Amino acid sequence: MSNISIIGTGNMARTIGVRAVAGGNSVEVMGRDQSKAADLAKALGSGTTTGKWGTAPAGDIVIVALLHDGVVPVIAHYADALAGKVIVDISNPFNATFDGLAHHEETSIAQEAAKVAPAGASVVKAFNTVFRHVLEKGRPDVFIAGDSTQAKVSVKAFVESLGLRPLDVGSLKMAHWLEGAGVVTVGLANHGVGNLDFALSITELPVPVDG
Repeated sequence: MSNISIIGTGNMARTIGVRAVAGGNSVEVMGRDQSKAADLAKALGSGTTTGKWGTAPAGDIVIVALLHDGVVPVIAHYADALAGKVIVDISNPFNATFDGLAHHEETSIAQEAAKVAPAGASVVKAFNTVFRHVLEKGRPDVFIAGDSTQAKVSVKAFVESLGLRPLDVGSLKMAHWLEGAGVVTVGLANHGVGNLDFALSITELPVPVDG
């Protein structure tokens, strides 16, 4: 199993933490508010620890479970403390009306995070196309993007430990399109599906048998 550090103490941090603990992973929680981090660690149980904000995370995989505008500044703040880590960005940079992205260039929060990450760290985009309660109660596919093959192998193994299916969409530049897919999920929730009880997934057709 994996050693995981979660930066953040909100709903997604809690949901990923619950599944991570259930999957047999070692979990550390880090938050600006040390008391909130300690409370979440206690709630997760199973030996979950609390790390000090800004210090080197214990986990090999560091999940940044923050709102999109906090991701890059926090990674820059941690700086060399993240050297050698796999950094997972789960954020969605929605605009004010939730029908587009907050940034207007062909970039992503994950790509911007990679620019400030220290040498030896690898950034992977994951989990952003899944609503929190679906992640909590369902078995959604988890799309991932990143430039490091080894980092993606590590994240895939972690996702599988949660009982979920990881699907690699390619290099880190594909994180832009995963963020766009996050916008699509909101559009579907508001229109075509009409609720939040779904996730984007892949259905594979059976391989035809020559007869």
